[in-house]
Amino acid sequence: MKTVLIGVTGCVAIYKACEIVRGLQKAGVRVKVVMTDHATEFIQPALFRALTREPVAVGLFDDAPGDPIHHISLAKEADLFLIAPCTANVMGKIANGVADDLLTTTAMATTATLAIAPAMNVNMYESAANQESMRILKERGVRFIDAESGYLACGDIGKGRLADPDDIVAFALELLQVKQDLAGKRVLITAGPTVEPIDPVRFISNPSSGKTGFAIAEAAQERGAQVTVVSGPVSLSDPAGVEIVRVKTACQMFDAVAERFDGVDIAIFTAAVSDFRPVDVAESKLKKGNANGALTRIDLVENPDILATMGAHKRTDQVVVGYAAETEDVEENARKKLVAKNADFIVGNLAGDGRAFGTDENEVVLVDAAGETRVGPAPKRELADAVLDKVTMVFAERDPGQLL
Repeated sequence: MKTVLIGVTGCVAIYKACEIVRGLQKAGVRVKVVMTDHATEFIQPALFRALTREPVAVGLFDDAPGDPIHHISLAKEADLFLIAPCTANVMGKIANGVADDLLTTTAMATTATLAIAPAMNVNMYESAANQESMRILKERGVRFIDAESGYLACGDIGKGRLADPDDIVAFALELLQVKQDLAGKRVLITAGPTVEPIDPVRFISNPSSGKTGFAIAEAAQERGAQVTVVSGPVSLSDPAGVEIVRVKTACQMFDAVAERFDGVDIAIFTAAVSDFRPVDVAESKLKKGNANGALTRIDLVENPDILATMGAHKRTDQVVVGYAAETEDVEENARKKLVAKNADFIVGNLAGDGRAFGTDENEVVLVDAAGETRVGPAPKRELADAVLDKVTMVFAERDPGQLL
């Protein structure tokens, strides 16, 4: 997940920083805030702390638990340092190498892209000193989203008003190279294992960790999609901004998916669903040596095939993606599954011997009617974007104007 450090300075436009924080969060970006002392005269740090659920940095010598050199850690943590709103005072200090508070020392220390959204009175904005500060910073590679013209808080009319928060968010996302190609799309993902009880203490399951499904959920949310994950039992933190529907059994997962399938544009089935479940579930623990041999013979019944059922009912404007974990002949088995399940493509991967299940990296092959594409070895988060890139290609092939 990308991290944006927002620098907030003492300016009437500071209230718009709250909208910028929320806009970035909706795009799946982690946001942290550093404030100048003057900024706290307008808004207390508690507001940004509530919005970001992160500590808010203010004083250069404030205690930061476990972090004796706070401006260095903040500088290293940021993928983008965005100062919005930025006053003429702070801009001048950065341009001239003055580092006398936490915000300016962090700006001096960061190697991340530094971006500035100025906001001030028109005469201050147009002053020779401020224009020189902007020129110097631009020459050093600082990126600017310029102030707008209009009615200013002081009553004057002219250039100096902070750019629209939506434009600042879009500007930041572009600098972060965060795609928004799934904006407006609704994505349904299954993840993790299913658990089929035998008795109150035993069950049939598999070692799926849910990492692949959760990585795709995080990536899709960052790319603008509205994401729902139907997950079996996993030990993972919920991706920010993603709806999680928790289930245990294959039948519960089937019902949750069937209820939502018609309302989504994209369905990605990564879950390792148990193929069978016990016909009868004992109400008490089965004992070894039972006369009826209850533990030596367990009658099974086949679970509903979620991918095949949804694939058979998919609309022409939906994209359905299946996963195939195989111990051998990955491409051949994935291609059989592609046809049998009526999917748009299958993501095949080699499982067993410590591969695929529970790992942070994987190697996959994307199989569709046109051929095969190998991806990896790579982190599962990177593979998630490769899968979503393939999804956007399917949409584009159907209707080139559907996705930009």
